[in-house]
Amino acid sequence: VPFYLYLSLCLYPPPQAELGVNEHHQNEVVSYMRFARFKRGMCLKTVDSCFQDLKDSRLVEETFTVDEVIDMLDGLQSVVHSEVESELINTTYTNVLLLRQLFSQAEKWYLKLQTDVSDLENRELLDQVAEFEKSEYTSSNKKSAADPVKPKLAPLNEGGSELLNKTVAYLQEENEKLKTRLRTIETQATAALDEKSKLEKSLRDLQMIQGDQKNNANQDITELENKVAALKSQFEKTLNDTTANQKFLEEDLVTTKHNLLKVQDQLSTAEKELEKKFQQTAAYRNMKEILTKKNEQIKDLRRRLSK
Repeated sequence: VPFYLYLSLCLYPPPQAELGVNEHHQNEVVSYMRFARFKRGMCLKTVDSCFQDLKDSRLVEETFTVDEVIDMLDGLQSVVHSEVESELINTTYTNVLLLRQLFSQAEKWYLKLQTDVSDLENRELLDQVAEFEKSEYTSSNKKSAADPVKPKLAPLNEGGSELLNKTVAYLQEENEKLKTRLRTIETQATAALDEKSKLEKSLRDLQMIQGDQKNNANQDITELENKVAALKSQFEKTLNDTTANQKFLEEDLVTTKHNLLKVQDQLSTAEKELEKKFQQTAAYRNMKEILTKKNEQIKDLRRRLSK
């Protein structure tokens, strides 16, 4: 992880939410749970429709033999088994795609994520997630009844841009501190120049008053000139160091801004590619194939009923 990102994480630790993650990640979890709830509802409706189809197509007589009942149950078992198996396979593939998205985002920041499969069977954690889903579903129903306005979706991969913004703000704060220090040094330099002027005035006064003591005066003048020269040299060195530091900070700030623009452009490109890939996902094609098969089965049952 680059040093400035590490520094930003240390200065601005993310707040924790109910599930032990920050608010942004918890919102992502809620979004996935809504998607899973929708898929679960679709699967249950499919199973219900299988039973309803059996009732409408086969249960048309008042009495049945044992062989007929066994045949109907076997057919129903085959249909339900096929539907549930297809939905479970699709759920597995969907989870793999979700993990692929998370890992791809982590690799962009040179991170290596690890998973603990044993936690997937932790009953305490599962109960906690179930309770969270129940409370979230209840609160979402209340919110939808009170406020019909749909919330806007947050852009994907916002974490990197936020870290860069915080880093730029931190660098700007450091730049302001250095500017304040520069002003302090300038004030000290001005005081040194004033002292030089006073010393030069004192030197002239001494030259006018102590005309009889020329040798001593010359020695004092030499000492004063050396002192003035030393103060002037120290002032020039301090001023040059301050100018160099300010130039370096300005160049660093410009470089950081260029990096921010580059990352924002990459985020925009990744968002467009993600939107394009969503239309080509296996989940979309699987749902379309399932609906097509159901329509064919309904048409076949209607033909059989009409006969």
